[in-house]
Amino acid sequence: MKILVLNGGSSSQKSCLYEITGEALPEEPSQPLWEAKVDWSHHQGMAEIEVKTSTGQRLQEEIPAGSRPEIIAHMLDTLWHGSTQVISHLSEIDAVGHRVVHGGKDYRESVVITEDVKGAIARLADLAPAHNPINLEGIEAIEQHLGNISQVAVFDTAFHAHLPDAAAIYPGPYEWVEQGIQRYGFHGISHQYCAQRVAHLLNRDLASLRIITCHLGNGCSLAAIKDGHSIETTMGFTPLDGLMMGSRSGAVDPSILIYLLRQPGYSADKLDNILNRGSGLSGISGISNDMRQIQAAKNQGHSRAQLAWDIYVHRLRYYIGAMLASLEGLDILVFTAGVGENAPDIRAAACEAFAFLGLQLDPEKNIHKPVDVDIATPNSTVRVLVIHTEEDWAIAQETWRLLKK
Repeated sequence: MKILVLNGGSSSQKSCLYEITGEALPEEPSQPLWEAKVDWSHHQGMAEIEVKTSTGQRLQEEIPAGSRPEIIAHMLDTLWHGSTQVISHLSEIDAVGHRVVHGGKDYRESVVITEDVKGAIARLADLAPAHNPINLEGIEAIEQHLGNISQVAVFDTAFHAHLPDAAAIYPGPYEWVEQGIQRYGFHGISHQYCAQRVAHLLNRDLASLRIITCHLGNGCSLAAIKDGHSIETTMGFTPLDGLMMGSRSGAVDPSILIYLLRQPGYSADKLDNILNRGSGLSGISGISNDMRQIQAAKNQGHSRAQLAWDIYVHRLRYYIGAMLASLEGLDILVFTAGVGENAPDIRAAACEAFAFLGLQLDPEKNIHKPVDVDIATPNSTVRVLVIHTEEDWAIAQETWRLLKK
């Protein structure tokens, strides 16, 4: 089965083509036959596209930054034309899997996309305005270019759909529950993949493990995983809650927002922009939302970069502690995504606070760009793994499982 995966961001579009043969999924993540990344955040009016194939063919170019359907059409052309051709016709694609950020209360697992599902994704755009409309654009672009092909929505919220009520329900009026206002959690595809990958690497039964997964990228969240299920997570009703992020604030006292709304010149839209795009590492440092640039400036004595780094580490330790309490212990701590996989100083600073548990990092393993590796010392009471998150492969797996039924 050839499965195309679409994973859209606000100013980016990623896609992969996988081929899964046989009657069972492979134990190790499969390499895509073809993958494409488009980014139109760097140059006004232009989009940078990078395409590579499993046989080593590459394409890099700039194209006019048109609409998302136009970008997707251009990506699809590279699948069966030119130096990056891997199929002879688009009809060879059997199914398409989409990352969809918010599934609300209705969608607690992956589903085949129908008109009703599309309608629900559109309605839930109020809860994920930076993501769900983009996901829907991708679905409709595939309908336009590939016709009546099977498409599957893999929801970022689904892995957290069985949070205990005590973790999911906010302590406001009960009417909030009836309105669907609750903790949904996000990055579920990544958290689930990492938990399953850890169990496989350590040859352990997932249901026997207490795991904290730290998805640290431009967006950041933690999940506490017990019996193979998410029982606590840091993101909430929207992806804004919890940890300090690249340009998102994470949790703040809600009275701050009430206070600011009573000041001249403030509106809900302005606060939305401040909290989602003008806060976090970027807002505190005044430099960047990129941890690499924060660390470089910190090492050169930039005081606000140092403050941003300190707050980031403080919040990370704080929430790991909260997850630890929910799990009533810890077997495995996982770091993943851009910062989690590539920032050894962040990993070391986070782990240092939990030495009292008997957690001990191996400094040499930590600094040598580990991938799917245990970086704890042999006598550490907690295993610490760096996992390369494979969200696209996880989406392909879910698509295969659902359609094989």
